[in-house]
Amino acid sequence: MDESLYHYSLSVSIPLMLFFGFHMLLARLPEKKIFSNFLLSRRLMGVALLLLAANYMVHLFYAIRFKDVIATILMNMSTYFLCYWLFGSAMMTLLDSSYITRRRFCKHIAMWVAYVAASVGVVLLPHGSQMQVVATIVLAALLVLYGVFLASRLLRTYYRAVKMFENTHSDDVEAYIRWLSVFTYWAVGYGVGCGLLTFLPNEYVFIWILSSIPFYIYLYCRYQNYFLFYEKVENALMEEIGMQESEKGDMATVAADAEAIPEYHAEISRNIENWIKHEGFCKPGLTLNELSLQLCTNRTYLSEYINSVYHKTFRDWISDMRIEYAKRIMKQNPQMKLQEVSDSSGFLSLSHFSRIFSDKEGCSPARWRKNDAD
Repeated sequence: MDESLYHYSLSVSIPLMLFFGFHMLLARLPEKKIFSNFLLSRRLMGVALLLLAANYMVHLFYAIRFKDVIATILMNMSTYFLCYWLFGSAMMTLLDSSYITRRRFCKHIAMWVAYVAASVGVVLLPHGSQMQVVATIVLAALLVLYGVFLASRLLRTYYRAVKMFENTHSDDVEAYIRWLSVFTYWAVGYGVGCGLLTFLPNEYVFIWILSSIPFYIYLYCRYQNYFLFYEKVENALMEEIGMQESEKGDMATVAADAEAIPEYHAEISRNIENWIKHEGFCKPGLTLNELSLQLCTNRTYLSEYINSVYHKTFRDWISDMRIEYAKRIMKQNPQMKLQEVSDSSGFLSLSHFSRIFSDKEGCSPARWRKNDAD
């Protein structure tokens, strides 16, 4: 094995991870209560990065890889087990402020202690024996299953939040949290990959070290970027969760009172027609709650009406009307700048307008206007 390459990869990775870890753990945030979940999430992630950096430092200063490969692999997997929970909890905290409880914390720490105890037991087995190898593979499989379990729970929570935003907000709030799903899928692949890469022959083990660098750079940069949008997302989450709690009785009423459906549908239909006539959908930042107040109706009834009559989510319904409006004013005003078209149609940004337009029409607004002119 080229030990210089191995030590070089560790020497590059460790300073980066120490910087990321300490910055996420200690960097200050605005002294607002709303940032408490973000601060907790970032600190959990910082602890995870520092634990991984400590693991790398053991490799660098004690060269344990060259002394006992099995013991090294078990140490790595024990570190990953705890870090998986820290990573998963940090992500979940951004979507569910009540996720971390004392009971859940104690349960996962107990599972980690049991995993470490099992790893120690495997180390004490006859060195290099078939039993030790098989037991190590079993523990690796358990680690992968644990990581997949945590990731699947996070993805279910993420998609519930996305569905909620699609049914309640005209703006693409999902765009602000999409990195959570990207990171989770990458983390699953990276976690499984690390479980496999740690079994690499010594001459290739530097690949395991270097593969972590882009992963943690992405994580750090996404946290830094998400800080700019966190307050908006958290306000939306808190508002919708509160609304959903207060609407449980209304949802039951809608389901039970089937005979009243035609009556309130007719009333909502009249109000919506008038609202569309006055181009109310062009107001930026429109929400289901705001529209229900404008139409003097219950937002549960309004949501049910939109889903059952238009067969669309609230966001898709509003976006479709905005796109049709944008096409109309582009025809009427060929010289109008796309930024002005976007603003007039109610989109918060030109990039969002262009993406939604392209998804619906199959081409950019500029190309569509050019084709229409031709």
